[in-house]
Amino acid sequence: MKRTELNEMSDSISGRGLDILHQESKDWLNIIAFWTDESRFFADLLDKKDRIHSERIEMLQYLDKVHKSLFHYLAEDIIAHEKHLSRLLKGKKGVTAGEYVEKHMDLREQIHLFTMDFKEFKKMVFDFAKK
Repeated sequence: MKRTELNEMSDSISGRGLDILHQESKDWLNIIAFWTDESRFFADLLDKKDRIHSERIEMLQYLDKVHKSLFHYLAEDIIAHEKHLSRLLKGKKGVTAGEYVEKHMDLREQIHLFTMDFKEFKKMVFDFAKK
C-alpha cells in the first residue's frame, strides 16, 4: 500500500474504524488458535502412520514444527499490535494512527500469505494420510 493511501486511511479512521481493526486482530488470534489445534491433529495423524521413518513423514513433521513457531510469532506480533492500539486510544505521545494502520496492513498481508501456505500444508498432510 502506498504511503499516501496509508495517510488517507489513517486520517479517516475514527473510533469505529479502530474498533473494526481491533476486531480483525482478535479474529486473527482466534484463527491462529484454530491452526494450532489443527497442527496438533496433523502431528498425531503423522505419528500414527506406519512409515514413520520415511522422508515424507520427516518433511511433514518439520513443516508442522515450522508452522507452530510461526503461529507463536504471529500471535506475539498481533498482541503487540493490540497494545499499540491501547496506547493510541489512551493518547500516548509518539503513537500515531498512521503507524497502527500501516502495521495492521502488514499483519493482514502476513495472515493472508500464511493462510495460503497453511492450506497447502494441509493438502499435503491429507494427501499423505489417504495413501
